[in-house]
Amino acid sequence: MDPTPTLDKDLPSISRRQQIMGWISVLVLLYLLIVAVSVISRGFRAAVGDEAEELFAFATNPFLGLMVGIMSTALVQSSSTTTSIIVSLVAGGLPVSIAIPIIMGANLGTSVTNTLVSLGHIGNKNEFKLAFSAATVLDLFNLLAVVIFFPLELMFGLLERLAKISATFFIGDADLSVDNLDFVGALVRPLRDLIRTMTSALLPDPYDAILQVLIGMGLIFFSIYFLGKVLKRLMVGKAKEIMNTAIGRGPVSGILSGILITILVQSSSTTTSLMVPLAGLGILTLAQIYPFTIGANIGTTVTSLLAATSVSGPTALPSLQIAMVHLLFNFLASVLIFFVPFLYRIPFLGSQWLATTASENKLWAFVYVLGVFFVIPGIFLGASLLFA
Repeated sequence: MDPTPTLDKDLPSISRRQQIMGWISVLVLLYLLIVAVSVISRGFRAAVGDEAEELFAFATNPFLGLMVGIMSTALVQSSSTTTSIIVSLVAGGLPVSIAIPIIMGANLGTSVTNTLVSLGHIGNKNEFKLAFSAATVLDLFNLLAVVIFFPLELMFGLLERLAKISATFFIGDADLSVDNLDFVGALVRPLRDLIRTMTSALLPDPYDAILQVLIGMGLIFFSIYFLGKVLKRLMVGKAKEIMNTAIGRGPVSGILSGILITILVQSSSTTTSLMVPLAGLGILTLAQIYPFTIGANIGTTVTSLLAATSVSGPTALPSLQIAMVHLLFNFLASVLIFFVPFLYRIPFLGSQWLATTASENKLWAFVYVLGVFFVIPGIFLGASLLFA
C-alpha cells in the first residue's frame, strides 16, 4: 500500500486570494527555514570555529582525515565551509593526500542538516517516516561513495592524479570570489545578524552562540510545522503538477535541478533540507528526491572551485587540485552509483529501512545522528590522541 497521503482528495479547493496568501506564507516560512540553517551554522562556528583549523591537525593519516572531515562538517553544518577551509590550508602547505580524505568526510558530514530538519516531523509517525528516509538517503549515498573511492584513493591515488591533470588546464589569476554570488547570504544576513546581536546582548561568549543554535532549531521546528499546514492546502491540482514537473519529471531532470538550485544558493544543506518537508508531506516521493540530492552533491562543489580561483602563485595548483578532487569525487560517485542498478538501490532501500526503524522508536533517530556524525568520529579521534 502506498503510504503517501492523497492530498487532492483529502482537502477542499481554496480561493485565489487564499492561494496568493498561502504562497506568500510559504515564501516567508522557507525564508525562516533558510535563516534557521544559517543561524545554526553560524552558532556552531562561533562556538567551535576557532578550533576548526586545530581539528584538522589530528588528520595525521587518511583514516583520521576522514573522521575529521565528518565531525568538523557536522559541527559547522556546511561542507562548503569545510572545503573552503581545506582549500586555504592546502594553499598554506597541507598535503593534498591528507586533504582528500577530509573532503570525503566533509561530504558525509554535511548531510546531518537534512536529518535535523526531518526531526521537525517527529510528532507525526507517517510524515516522520517519509521525511527521515528522504534525509538519510543522502547520508547513505555519501557513505557508499566513501566505501568505493576511499580504498581506491589509498591504493592508486585515483582522485589525486585525475585532479592534478584537470587543475593544470584551469590555472589562472581570476578571482571569482563566492561573496559576489552569494544571493541567499545577502537575503538571510539581516535577520541572522539581528538574532546574533540580540543573543550577544543577552549572554557572553560562547553561551550566546549556544543560544543561537537553540533559536535556529526552534525556527526549524516552527517553520516546518506551519509549512506543512500551508502546503497541504496549496499542493492540489496544478500546483502539485508544477512541482512534480520541476523536480519529479525523471532522474535526469532531478539531478539537473539539484545541480542548478545548489549552485544558485551555494549550499547543498539548504537545497536538500528544503526537500525534506515536501517528502514528509508526500508531495515528493523518495524516488523523486533521491536524484535531486545527487545533483545537489555535485552543485555544492562550485563553492570550493570558486574559492580556489582566488589563490595565486606557487600554491595555486594544489589549491585548485583539492577543489577538483571535491568535484571529481562527487561527479564520479554520482555517475557510478546512478548507472549501476545494484549500487543505486543500496541508499534507497537503506534509507527506507532506517526510516521504518526510527519511526517505530524515535530514540533510534537520535542514536543515529549522534553516533554517525559525532560519537564514532570522536572516539577514533580520541583514541588517536591516547595512542599517539
